[in-house]
Amino acid sequence: MTRKKSSAVPKKNLKTVSELVELIKTKRTVMVASIKNIPASQYQEIMKNLRGKAVVKFPKKNLIFKAIDSSGEEAVKKLKEQIGESSAILFSDIEAFELSLELMDRKTPAKAKPGQEAPEDIEIPAGPTDFVPGPAISELGALGIQIQIEKGKIHIKESKIVAKKGEKITKAAADIMSKMGIKPFSIGFVPIAAFDTKEKKLYSDIKVDRKETKDKLQLAFSRALPFAVEIGYANQKTITFLIGKAGAYGKALENLIKTEKKIEIKEDKKEKETKGIEEKKEESEKKETEENKEVKEEEEK
Repeated sequence: MTRKKSSAVPKKNLKTVSELVELIKTKRTVMVASIKNIPASQYQEIMKNLRGKAVVKFPKKNLIFKAIDSSGEEAVKKLKEQIGESSAILFSDIEAFELSLELMDRKTPAKAKPGQEAPEDIEIPAGPTDFVPGPAISELGALGIQIQIEKGKIHIKESKIVAKKGEKITKAAADIMSKMGIKPFSIGFVPIAAFDTKEKKLYSDIKVDRKETKDKLQLAFSRALPFAVEIGYANQKTITFLIGKAGAYGKALENLIKTEKKIEIKEDKKEKETKGIEEKKEESEKKETEENKEVKEEEEK
């Protein structure tokens, strides 16, 4: 008789699942982050910086899935769709977007590798370089970069885009960028999605770019401020503009009143002149009539 193999779950896995369930229940934020292409040295540095801010785990997918299903949090199950092969699970007491910002701030510049997709247009800037005339001339020329020699060094005459956004980076472009110290990529934990156990909310777009967010806020403010001034909404930011606007309107109204008074004076003057002319005309006609009458009377005598 053949004995069936035991299907019991290893104690180590049970312990892992139990720890994960406890973290899901006790921590405010459960976040999925990508750790793809992170070098060991970078990874260690990030882990060091996250100490005291987040607990980072790298469980097998089946174990985190089991923990999520066993947590009793129905909404957190949606995180399962975001967990890939190169994912880390972070547990933290801080709010999701604050943790995301922490991760994004820890990203560091990285060199380009052949075959990678350019995140943005990558440009070789115009200006002096440390290259001496030699192989670099042909390397730059192969990329269509115009150069000239100044004081024994290669000087780039005009800026040149060597990789457009979304295009594969060629080996030639990657080599030149490396030699020039151009690092178009950034490496670090990339937030993908997070669940807030306090608010019971799932955030699927959790990446926070400080500069981009600041630029968007500045743009929104630049549009909102004139609108608020236009509708007369008073607050600390608009009051100076509203006072200035009121002053300008007051000045315009004052000028309008002065103009209307000048027009009235001119019209009065013109009216008086017209009236004077008419009176003189009437007097002249009256006098002429009287003279004609006298002449007629003389003739009749």
